Amino acid sequence: MHFETPGVLDLFLPDSRPAPLILDSPHSGREYPEDFQVLVPRQELHRVEDTLVDRLFEDAPAAGAALLCARFPRTYIDANRAISDIDPAMLLGDWRAPLRPSEKSRFGHGLVWRTFPPDTPLYSGRLPVEMVEHRIDRYWRPYHETLEAEIRRLHTLFGGVWHVNCHSMPSTSSPLVPGRGGRRADFVLGDREGQSCDRAFTLFARDTLESMGYCVRLNDPYRGAELVRAYAAPDQGRHSLQIEINRGIYLDEQTLEPGRGFAALQETLRRFTAAVADFARDQVAPAEAAE
Repeated sequence: MHFETPGVLDLFLPDSRPAPLILDSPHSGREYPEDFQVLVPRQELHRVEDTLVDRLFEDAPAAGAALLCARFPRTYIDANRAISDIDPAMLLGDWRAPLRPSEKSRFGHGLVWRTFPPDTPLYSGRLPVEMVEHRIDRYWRPYHETLEAEIRRLHTLFGGVWHVNCHSMPSTSSPLVPGRGGRRADFVLGDREGQSCDRAFTLFARDTLESMGYCVRLNDPYRGAELVRAYAAPDQGRHSLQIEINRGIYLDEQTLEPGRGFAALQETLRRFTAAVADFARDQVAPAEAAE
């Protein structure tokens, strides 16, 4: 089953044998709203998308998982930031709620991006608060409400829910994230140092990927951001894990076209999702799963 909000999101649900599992891809959106007028060329903006991550996981519903994908780009409004994570210096007008800009905002990459990496301004001046409010109401809020509703539905149905927040990362250190330099691992799993999910979930995901021959790091350099933090409550049976995929194993990072490894990685992630779906099913009591 496919539900869509044009220009905003796609939600794909399994037709049979659902699992208490949802995947979401908040940064693969590439439909740019007409009112997004910036100083950086569109082709450059594409370089900070999680290119093709939605396609890599497109078979998730066949494994019994729900799949939520954003259509809007992260540079327009970032679904993986808190609603209060705004740099007040970029606003024209009075904001009616408390602001809590994070370190991401300090670097220009909060809820609404101020700069293009590493430090190129996106706008010629400040943004009217009405413009930012429109982006929140039209794009950010529906994405979060859809994810939260689906997590709540699965939790009610099964008694527990497992959430995988899907991203990609540059093959070498990103200007957005301090690092050691050099080529990164194939995958980085982030559970906020054990705060966002049961450790058994993290270790199962790591061991599954390593058994397929991949190099995996935990929480280094990505620990998990807002979408993992906001909806996780392991003590209540809500487990969230972030996965970052090295773009070098599936993408031509210059042309942004699928690389030679794309089909192989898509098959890997089909098997990985099926394994995680079975793991999630095994965690819920049979009586709860049958309801």
